[in-house]
Amino acid sequence: MIQHLSAKLLNKLGWKIVGQLPDANKYIIIIGPHTSNWDFMLGILVRTSLGVKVRFLAKHQLFRFPFGWFFRAIGGMAVIRDKDNNLVDQVVAMYDAHEQFIIGLAPEGTRRTINRWRSGFYHIACKAKIDIVMIGFDFKSREIRIREPFTPADNVDQDFPIILDYFRKIDGCHPKSIPFHRPVAK
Repeated sequence: MIQHLSAKLLNKLGWKIVGQLPDANKYIIIIGPHTSNWDFMLGILVRTSLGVKVRFLAKHQLFRFPFGWFFRAIGGMAVIRDKDNNLVDQVVAMYDAHEQFIIGLAPEGTRRTINRWRSGFYHIACKAKIDIVMIGFDFKSREIRIREPFTPADNVDQDFPIILDYFRKIDGCHPKSIPFHRPVAK
């Protein structure tokens, strides 16, 4: 019922989904470009309309009173970004502990324009031996573009240009340029 209503609302808002999620139990979704708070709302609507349980990582401040319960209920997992807390290994352990586990996140880690993307998602995919699914929210065409799964070769210099090139063709809510450099470390 909720899935049907979400799909109808997406359609009513003029959005269409191009492509499909893989039929796999484990993968990591990266969504971009992340330029607006609307990205989160659109992501929840897309996730619900596709009927897939996708968890997400978000800054720990969002999980405080009064909204913490809400973010946890919709699949959120709090992360502390200002510490060296070995987050990659923690998330890999979550993948190892579950038979079915999918996380969606924005590789920029912020809505601001940045020079380099964070590479944690990439290291998670390599260590957990899972595919990366790239999803672009193109506000210009009103398309949610889902790319076929990408299997990283564990060579950031080889793989990152492919990932960044995909997102360069996507117009976020507030268009900004996608970085051309290597990512910052995890």
